Amino acid sequence: MEQRHLGRTGLRVSRIGLGTLTWGRDTDEHDAADLLKTFWEAGGTLVDTADVYGDGEAEYLLGRLMEGLIPRRDLVISTKAGSVPDPDRRFDGSRGHLLSALDASLARLGTDYVDVWHIHAFDPYTPLEESLQALDLAVSSGRVRYAGVSNFCGWQLAKAGTWQLAAPGIRTRLASTQLEYSLLQRGVEREVLPAALDLGIGMLPSSPLGRGVLTGKYRNATPADSRGASEHLAPFVAPYLDDTASRIVDAVQTAADGLAVSPLQVALAWVRDRPGVAAPVIGARNAQQLTAALSVEALTLPDEICRALDDVSAPVHRYPDHDWSTL
Repeated sequence: MEQRHLGRTGLRVSRIGLGTLTWGRDTDEHDAADLLKTFWEAGGTLVDTADVYGDGEAEYLLGRLMEGLIPRRDLVISTKAGSVPDPDRRFDGSRGHLLSALDASLARLGTDYVDVWHIHAFDPYTPLEESLQALDLAVSSGRVRYAGVSNFCGWQLAKAGTWQLAAPGIRTRLASTQLEYSLLQRGVEREVLPAALDLGIGMLPSSPLGRGVLTGKYRNATPADSRGASEHLAPFVAPYLDDTASRIVDAVQTAADGLAVSPLQVALAWVRDRPGVAAPVIGARNAQQLTAALSVEALTLPDEICRALDDVSAPVHRYPDHDWSTL
């Protein structure tokens, strides 16, 4: 699998990442082992997790598999901290919480460092410079090699990235940002992606297949074994089952038919090769699904197909994102 630099850093990652959102909950150890081995054998290196996935079970499971299945040195482990199970406070970006969460993640993973550590989301109740200092301390202590943020909007990412660049050699530049990005969700193109490109921050798209909808599996009905039929994941899929999404899914199917490939391959190739994208993170249910996704390595979409997909899924970007004179 082709390797790409993560933002404006020296770290190289596989241009497809493996997500672990369901590990330890819907994905047991046997299936997780099959997924990780399939990914590794295909040349994949970037594995993304978080301290709250499966209430910590995803990290624990990944650590067990690194211990007995895949050499730690062969993987680029990305994890996140900052989300908390508190009804009054969804995110805790305080320095104390973040650093304690990192220590707990390292213990579950069974490693003394993570390659990329993300602040999971912006905390409006903690000064941003305090949250970012946790990244600096983690890197300077050797527990983290590279740092990033997740789910930051445009102004938040621009402020964080600029703050880190203001003291080179003292503060750790942001290597990456992770947000949802697909043909069904192009909101990052409004302000986040331009900020990331300007600051040299690599984009790690989550849900690059539109929460599974872009595969076409929901065109006629909801499969019984799909996430859309799952009690706790159905609300996650539902927003992309409207008429607007349906038109985009139909266009992806048309492109796939013309290229003699699958809709999954078309949707994944589109987001993988967007400007600023380092590696879409995919969450497969089993090794068969993952193998189908990894087959996209051989596909590059023709320019005319990309333009057609761009047109059918184009978000509305007006003032002040575009030149006022075009209004």
